[in-house]
Amino acid sequence: MTKITAADVNKLRKHTGAGMMDCKKALVECEGDFDKAVDYLRKKGQKVASKRADREATEGVVIAKTTEDQTYGAVVMVNCETDFVAKNEDFVTFVNSIADLAIANQPKSTDELKELELNGRKVADLITDQTGVIGEKIELGAFQCVEAAKTFAYIHQGNRLATVLGLNKAGDVDQLGKELAMQVAAMAPIAVNEEGVDAEIIEKEKQIGMDQAREEGKPEQILEKIAMGKVNKFLKENTLVNQAFIRDTKKTVKEYLAETDKDLTVTSFARLMLASN
Repeated sequence: MTKITAADVNKLRKHTGAGMMDCKKALVECEGDFDKAVDYLRKKGQKVASKRADREATEGVVIAKTTEDQTYGAVVMVNCETDFVAKNEDFVTFVNSIADLAIANQPKSTDELKELELNGRKVADLITDQTGVIGEKIELGAFQCVEAAKTFAYIHQGNRLATVLGLNKAGDVDQLGKELAMQVAAMAPIAVNEEGVDAEIIEKEKQIGMDQAREEGKPEQILEKIAMGKVNKFLKENTLVNQAFIRDTKKTVKEYLAETDKDLTVTSFARLMLASN
């Protein structure tokens, strides 16, 4: 029988992230062959992933980062099943490693991120591996990125909510950019401005407004006018530049931007948040 040393087990644990007992069992089953033991653990992860495919993974970690030159920012969400795992230091480190990989390679989509390699393994495969290591359903829940003259990242306490925001100019805008990234987190706008709101959303809000006015007994000929007033209120509350600025609600975000530079504006933003319990 092949002798399995503590050093062998520790080496496999560091390479795969699997538990000590799982690593020892893998080495025993594979008669000490390191590469075969790695494959053994990966196959185990795939089996666990298959068994847990129908489970709900609503907990997790959300991380936002920007490149050193701040021209690219990304938000990564990796989901798990329990809050216990989400708060585990190793799991948070794992999500950070994926976010770092995104920043280093600047993918434009979730599919591109999944194909990137970390330590010789694709992100998609690493996620499956983690399912085997942890024993919960683990999945890349979402990924969004922003490219701009200058980007800013914000992670809310607890790693459940994170944002990235882009400005059309660089320069001395650090404080402003950070505050607006926090604004996106706090106020959850659906678009930068009115032009960015989907026409279907506007039509839906209009119909809701007309139905409400009709139920209140308002004359049919003025229903659309009343509804459009409600739509305008909706757009003001839900588009970033028209929202009241959280640091000073007497001014809008657009006015706050103009105080720094009349041509300064937000190009885009990304916001990811774990599902509320």
